[in-house]
Amino acid sequence: MDRLIIEGGMPLCGELRVQGAKNAVLPILAAAAAAGGECVIHNCPRLRDVEKTVMILEQLGCDVKREGGTIVVNSKELTDCRIDEGLMREMRSSIIFLGAILTACSRAEVGMPGGCPIGLRPIDLHIASLKKMGVSICEEHGYIKCSCARLRGCPIHLDFPSVGATENIMLAAVKADGVTTITNAAREPEICDLALFLNAMGARVKGAGSSVITIEGVESLHGAEHTIMPDRIVAQTYLISAMITGGRIRVCGAEAVHMRAGLSALSEMGAVITEDSGGIELKSRGSVKSVHIIRTMPYPGFPTDIQSPFMALAAVADGTSVFVENIFENRYRHVDELVRMGADIKVEGRSAVVRGVKGLLGANVEAYELRGGAALVVAALAAEGRSTVSGTEYIDRGYEDIEGCLARCGASIRRVCG
Repeated sequence: MDRLIIEGGMPLCGELRVQGAKNAVLPILAAAAAAGGECVIHNCPRLRDVEKTVMILEQLGCDVKREGGTIVVNSKELTDCRIDEGLMREMRSSIIFLGAILTACSRAEVGMPGGCPIGLRPIDLHIASLKKMGVSICEEHGYIKCSCARLRGCPIHLDFPSVGATENIMLAAVKADGVTTITNAAREPEICDLALFLNAMGARVKGAGSSVITIEGVESLHGAEHTIMPDRIVAQTYLISAMITGGRIRVCGAEAVHMRAGLSALSEMGAVITEDSGGIELKSRGSVKSVHIIRTMPYPGFPTDIQSPFMALAAVADGTSVFVENIFENRYRHVDELVRMGADIKVEGRSAVVRGVKGLLGANVEAYELRGGAALVVAALAAEGRSTVSGTEYIDRGYEDIEGCLARCGASIRRVCG
């Protein structure tokens, strides 16, 4: 397995361009399976999850080509409606193929999804919503088997504003009979990006970005061209990296409007942040203040995906910070590894109390999931001495060439293979 070798203590200074958003490109690639034609999707990051999604598309019979950051998907010859259990286990977001395949084929058979071990991510909202739309569903031998004569639009209320369930309903509703209205829908920017792509394919989706989304079913879809939005989680990770190392960085292409909760926390912790139409610049004042309390919440609240890197920053802050994880119950797997580096963190249930220390020490640590792995990289950048971060297969699920990006801004970081 690969490892990242990091010599800490080097201030990050420079400029980099943020990659396309992992959480946007995956549902958009799934949507391309339902187009019935050629879709050209730009700004696609090179990630393990994107590679697995391409493999799923190819298994379904789509012709897929990548040229640089552009992926071309032709679903005209879609021949299959089944996704093997092995591919589905690679990532939780693979469940969104249910809605897309049902739209394309009126039936689907997919293995139970997998992903990072950060806690329960039940798919009951997906299943219940599809049943309301007329889908017959049975689960047997690790597979979800779905069929319907014709999808029908209907009102759907989500008990929780699940991003995945909102996306699946949208994908299933675009060619359904009548109108589908989702109330308490997820409001994340990635939902808006999916709606833009679906509408470019001929769908009629309104209200994305609000808690009520309306989808009027159409007779047919067609190919389209789209550029993936910037990754707000990756952008914030690099801003935090500059902050923890006492540096200065500009993240080009980042959309500040997507990151208000995180940018507010960084300002509270002492960062000087400048925004313009081209991106975001952060300058450290040389010290880090504690943040009173961070509670993860659905968008536009503080995102669970950036909680772990912020905890690494709080570990060296002056004072005590409190984190409350309201989304996933097992999102503190990085804590023991940070403690190995000298952090003072106490966890009780969904709360973590972080007492800032004067400095972290390099150590051999292991990533157990994507965002926790990013937190360990952030901590290692500031630690005294050498750190080795293993478990890079998790980090590579969401960060494109993380070592190259950080090295271009002055970090001493390299990847060792094998």
